[in-house]
Amino acid sequence: MKEALKKSDLRNRIRDIPDFPKEGIIFKDITTLLKDKAAFKKSIDILAKKFRKEDIEYVVGVEARGFIFGAALAYKLGVGFIPVRKKGKLPSKTKSITYELEYGTDSLEIHEDALNPQARVLIVDDLLATGGTIKAVSDLVKNQKAVIAGVAFIVELGFLKGKEKLKDLDVYSVIKY
Repeated sequence: MKEALKKSDLRNRIRDIPDFPKEGIIFKDITTLLKDKAAFKKSIDILAKKFRKEDIEYVVGVEARGFIFGAALAYKLGVGFIPVRKKGKLPSKTKSITYELEYGTDSLEIHEDALNPQARVLIVDDLLATGGTIKAVSDLVKNQKAVIAGVAFIVELGFLKGKEKLKDLDVYSVIKY
């Protein structure tokens, strides 16, 4: 019988890609975790256990890799899934936010009727780096008067200090570098 994975085993399922997307960056590739069925299941189980008692009504997933973890987690928690997408990708009326990137700006959108006021929401993405994307997503959610019960990531790059932009939120990361 195969031994069950431990949380500490998940780090070994993430591949480092040097010099991607540019020289000097070591990219944390989660596709190797995703293809390992035991590791993918364990990562979702860890998140579900952490947030099971938070009365979550919706998981909000951030395009694109946040969709993978967010949808699986919503299923596991038995709640709805709300996508936050890049500008122009959602078919109905949206609320939009533009935020700063290292070299320019980007925009994200959520359907304007996605969340009810006071709905308890868990925001999920694959990785926390500088925190700009999740700060923007949290602002979109707050603008709909929903309550952010937590923010969850598979990977956190602590040296980039992204958590500092999210001080008013309960942030949880499965793996920290």
